[in-house]
Amino acid sequence: MVVCAAQTLVQIGAFFWPALLPEMMPLWGLTNSEAGWSTAMFYGAYLVAVPILVTLTDRVDARRVYLFGVACTMAAHLLFGLVAEGYWSVLLLRGLAGIGWAGTYMTGLKLLADQVDAKLMSRATAGHAVSIGISGALSFACAELLSGVWGWQPAFLAAAATAVMAWLLVALLVPGRTTPFPRAADGHALFDFSPVFRNRSAMAYAVAYCIHTLEMNALRGWGVAFLAYVAISTGADMSFSPTFALTALGVIGTCASVLGNEAAIRWGRVRLITLAMLASIALSAGIGFFGTLSYTLAVLLRLIYGLVVWLDSSSLTAGAAGTAEPARRGATLAVHSMLGYSGGFVGPLMIGYALDLSGGMSRTA
Repeated sequence: MVVCAAQTLVQIGAFFWPALLPEMMPLWGLTNSEAGWSTAMFYGAYLVAVPILVTLTDRVDARRVYLFGVACTMAAHLLFGLVAEGYWSVLLLRGLAGIGWAGTYMTGLKLLADQVDAKLMSRATAGHAVSIGISGALSFACAELLSGVWGWQPAFLAAAATAVMAWLLVALLVPGRTTPFPRAADGHALFDFSPVFRNRSAMAYAVAYCIHTLEMNALRGWGVAFLAYVAISTGADMSFSPTFALTALGVIGTCASVLGNEAAIRWGRVRLITLAMLASIALSAGIGFFGTLSYTLAVLLRLIYGLVVWLDSSSLTAGAAGTAEPARRGATLAVHSMLGYSGGFVGPLMIGYALDLSGGMSRTA
């Protein structure tokens, strides 16, 4: 419970940037591709840092690595609120936030995995996903509320303050590891990932997670900007704002992740994941063809799409963790996360370039 509460606090500011994107783009004169890079840098830095930080938890207490990640997150939000002033500073600080995400997301899951019974691993993964999902959902609404009252700089300073609370929570209440680390039977070195790549089951989940994360981060990274465009182009009433729509999407997605995990336990992971991805194909095409015709329709399709995208989230990660060799669970989660966020890096960037190559925001683009 303490770890899950800390995850909620440390990740509350994770999506302040995409939530405020429609405001920040004209403020700093960013193109769509620059905005895409600014969003993607978070995942790019995560991609580089995660194989190092998460794999270290096979030999170093996951609590120590987690606290390092929280400190990076705190510094990124603090500096963003104090010194960010344009494209290059955003790239640097979003990269630092990505390192923080690498040190807290899968590391937090590893912290749980080291302390719970194997039979409870699937539900512990779902509980962890709930804490991340709640913070991600609240991130959009909090960004709008805080920036609307005090401005965007205090909003990021508030995110830094919640990260400090998370650091104190884990440092004071989570005990350090006392049991010895298991050793790999074949004697491979800590950063030798070849046994992980030979684990066909774990790698299948990792490749599927790559596509899942591409969709999810493209949806979150550009969701507010897309809905704002549809509202303006159709002259719609935005009483239900784009940021609150993304908050609702996050809540729905979190519930879907938990329910999807329970359904996978009952009916099988492969069947659940296959169904979710087929439905995702249909809904993403529907948004492309019909989503710009009506703001209400766009919000509705996005909410349903979010439900489908998140449906297999916990199942994919639980599958990778459950099929990992115990001595290489950290390394397996590192590879899983690295491949997953390769897709997460490409997703927002792909949307930004697609918009610029099509002449900017338009129905065709």
